Amino acid sequence: MPYRRTENVVRRLAAREQAILDAASAIAGESGMTAVQIAEVASRAGIAVGTVYRYFPSKTALVSALVKAVAARELAALRAAADAAPGPLSALAAAIATFAARALSVRRLAWAVIAEPVDASIDAVRLDFRRALAAELERRIKTAIAGRLLPDQDAAVAALAIMGALMEGLVGPLARSPDGDTVANREAVQIATLLALRALGVVDARARGLVAQVALP
Repeated sequence: MPYRRTENVVRRLAAREQAILDAASAIAGESGMTAVQIAEVASRAGIAVGTVYRYFPSKTALVSALVKAVAARELAALRAAADAAPGPLSALAAAIATFAARALSVRRLAWAVIAEPVDASIDAVRLDFRRALAAELERRIKTAIAGRLLPDQDAAVAALAIMGALMEGLVGPLARSPDGDTVANREAVQIATLLALRALGVVDARARGLVAQVALP
């Protein structure tokens, strides 16, 4: 008779896997993706090195899982914010501001997950995340164009340009570092969101209240 895991065992295994990912995320957020080493992750999670290897057979497997977990979390937050907005244009603004605010709140981790140079084996997973982000923005832009709230334009190119501007302007190596300053962070997100909306053709975004409030995580 095959062994069947009990619900308690399944929960315990899932909790341990999450603890490993949380430790890897904390390390990447502090020192970048290259600092995510199995031994350090095990120490941070309070478990044996061999236990980490039972869940993730290599550093590549662990980093790939980390990128996928962060991607799923950020995409879900972006979609939830946009879906809660009252109209296509406010949904687009909410998507941009939410991505910007969340990336800025963990800027080192955001850069590590999306753009920090790493092993080529991780690039495919990261590209999937970037494609998904761009596709979500593109969908929101197309909806606003269809509703005649934005001028006609190539939504795919616009989405990629916006994503690049947000990353370089807020979390890239050249970006200002307002970490820990809530007022400065909120202002930076508002500036970036206004820039993106104006680039898309919304010249009166502030007057229309599209970036009046930015919720920082």
